[in-house]
Parts: sequence; structure tokens; C-alpha cells
Amino acid sequence: MFIHSIDPVALHLGPLEIRWYGIIFALGFLLAYWYVQRQVKKKNIVFDADSFFIYIIIGAVIGARLFEVLFYSPSYYFSNPLQVFAVWKGGLSFHGGLLGGFLAGFWSCKKQNLSWKIVADLLAIPLALGLAFGRIANFINGELYGYPTTLPWAVDFGDSIFRHPTQLYESLKNFLIAGALFVIKQRKSLQSGMLFMLFFVMYGFIRFFIEFLKVPETSFAGLATGQWFSLIMVVIGIIGIRRLKK
Repeated sequence: MFIHSIDPVALHLGPLEIRWYGIIFALGFLLAYWYVQRQVKKKNIVFDADSFFIYIIIGAVIGARLFEVLFYSPSYYFSNPLQVFAVWKGGLSFHGGLLGGFLAGFWSCKKQNLSWKIVADLLAIPLALGLAFGRIANFINGELYGYPTTLPWAVDFGDSIFRHPTQLYESLKNFLIAGALFVIKQRKSLQSGMLFMLFFVMYGFIRFFIEFLKVPETSFAGLATGQWFSLIMVVIGIIGIRRLKK
């Protein structure tokens, strides 16, 4: 068993705090940018990655924060409105970030007269990897932990109760998804958009069950909010795969 004592602040610069969460978040986007640029050159795709990533970063951060404020911690943020802008401290909803980033990316692709399916497939693997490292950042922050357990890898996050480190479960889930997508990507007959839709199905399906081990921030009709959004991902993914196959 492990007692969590990791400092979430990586560096102090006077009153400014540089947190591991923010560093990992930035590195995730850099990884995605590097990977997409590499694939674009390899496939000879005419694509302005610089403007595209500016749009999706803005869209993802806004969407992630809005979902966190509206669906996960509304009472806290309505009582502390200035904390809405403190994104470097954590509190970003994946589902909101996915929606915001997708809408911004879709608009950018439309401006460039490029199919969003092609770009979405390029982003699927680095997205899964970025999320894997992002959950490690959640673990460093000591947030989004699970229910009490007596398993040997349980973690005490400061309340003297040993819990499931569900952040690490989700991190492992995302590494596995990235690996599976990499293997599937080798198929030459894969339709554009299929890799992204498979990400939807795998992420939503596995996260739905992990959520049973996690202390929910909010819930509705017996399921955690994250489970409902994950189910929506699975449905969208299945519909998308069926349409692509046709």
C-alpha cells in the first residue's frame, strides 16, 4: 500500500506555481502536434497543423472547463467564480474537452477543405497517449480517486483511507487503447474515420466499468455523470462504425 505525498507543484517562481498537471497537459498537445506533423508529411497531406492545433487547444480547454463547471463541480465554481479560470490546478472534463476540441477541429478542417475523418484518425493514437499521461497527472494531484479497498496497491490520498488508484487504472486503459489502435492502424483497408470511432467505443466502454470503482463527483439515475457521457461515446462510436462500413 502507498501513502500519497507527491507535491503537485513542480516549480515555484515567486507567486507563480508551475504544476505537474499543466506541464503534462502541454506535453500532451506537443506530442499530438509532433505525431500529426510526422504523419502529414509521410502521407503527403496538405494541412495547416499550426492553425488547427491553436483551434483545438482553445476549443478543448473551453469545453473541458465548461463541462467540469456545469456537470461535475457546479456548487464549488459558482461559490468561487474566479477559480473557473485556474485551469492549471486541474478540473478539466475529458468529455467536454473532446466535444470542444472536435467542434473546433471540425471547423478548422472545413476551412482547409479537408475531411475531418482523415485528421481525426491521425489524432486517435496521440489522443489516447495524452490521456494516459493526463491520468497520471490526476494521480499526482490526488484527485478522482476510487472507493476504499484492501488491495495491495491501494493508495491513501490524505484521508487515512486506502483507496483504488482509479487514475492509474484509467492511465493503463488509455495506454492499452493506444496500443490497440496502433495495431489496427496497420490494416490498409481501414476506412477514414474508423480509427477515431474505434477510440470512442473502446474508451467509453472501458471507462464505464472503471467508474464503478471511482468515487463519483456527481451522479444521475444511479450512474456517475462520467458513465452517462461514456455510454454516449459508445453509442456514437457504434453508429459511426456502422455508417463507415456502409
